[in-house]
Amino acid sequence: MIVGERKPFEEIKGSIQGYKKVLIMGCGTCVSVCMAGGEKEVELLASQLRMANKLAGNDQEIGEETIQRQCDREYIEPVMEKAKKYDAVLSMACGAGVQLLADILEPMPVLPGLNTRFIGVAEAEGTWSEQCRACGNCVLANYGGICPIARCPKSILNGPCGGSQNGKCETSKDRDCAWALIYERLKKQGRLANIMTVNPPKDFRTQENPGRVVNEAYVKPTLEETHAK
Repeated sequence: MIVGERKPFEEIKGSIQGYKKVLIMGCGTCVSVCMAGGEKEVELLASQLRMANKLAGNDQEIGEETIQRQCDREYIEPVMEKAKKYDAVLSMACGAGVQLLADILEPMPVLPGLNTRFIGVAEAEGTWSEQCRACGNCVLANYGGICPIARCPKSILNGPCGGSQNGKCETSKDRDCAWALIYERLKKQGRLANIMTVNPPKDFRTQENPGRVVNEAYVKPTLEETHAK
């Protein structure tokens, strides 16, 4: 899932300053799971902003709304009329959700309430760790399902480096060495020969910027294409 964390309160407060009516828009998927931008987080932030406004003597109106996904147009369209009654929207989604919401509500200002961190997993309650860099050409098959691009601070494809000691990374004694993990995993799988293979440099040409994926099975033909058939 995409992992995000809420921006500092003072930064959020400053970004919405000057708008009389602000709608805080939550997202019920990834950022809800990582407890950063779901319905509960929207309610908490709205309460904090109302309290701060009351103490400062501001008459700013704060509204609340949480939808299932902000990265999907079909979930945004039902709340468009409500959103248009406000001067600005504070999005509690990841960066993708903020941008789609801004496209749909243009020219209304849509401001980010979160910092999007990484694609990761729940490591423990309240803790998430990066597992994927979305680099476009997955090489997990070579490394026992452990990504050296995302989980090694140096993104070494042929490792380990000389700084690894006792299975820990030189960058932190609390961080497992990705290559020690890869070694142990391949050993359990009976595929240690993989670690002797010299892997070529990562081909980042598959990572387009900006990326775009089209599934032809779902693309509706144009009128001209239909007539041609």
